[in-house]
Amino acid sequence: MQTVQQSFRVMTYDIDFAGILSNISYIRWLEDLRNLFAEQALSIGEALQRGIAPALRHTEIDYLAPVRFPDTVIGKMWLADQGRSKWIVAAEFQSQGSNQLVARAKQIGVFVVLQTLRPVRLPEEYRTD
Repeated sequence: MQTVQQSFRVMTYDIDFAGILSNISYIRWLEDLRNLFAEQALSIGEALQRGIAPALRHTEIDYLAPVRFPDTVIGKMWLADQGRSKWIVAAEFQSQGSNQLVARAKQIGVFVVLQTLRPVRLPEEYRTD
């Protein structure tokens, strides 16, 4: 699996009362990056057809520098680690205007059986062993 990358343009609805990118925008961008990442490994649609789905267990973000409108931010995501049933993706966000790393994130998740919501072994497409 490769690193995925996407450009995000800061919009007026992304900024808070101080004119700085709202933290919630990073959560939305992480979701966009995870969907891109899934498309190269096991698409959400294919997972659902198999009766499984990815489920987030933990999100951790370090906000390193403020971002303002109308900057563009480049987000990157990659598989950082895996276990028998869990996956860990890491992400970085870099301001295109200042070329500065503005946030770093990590998310931990599992695949669950849709009927029971119980974790299952990591699908083959996510295993690197």
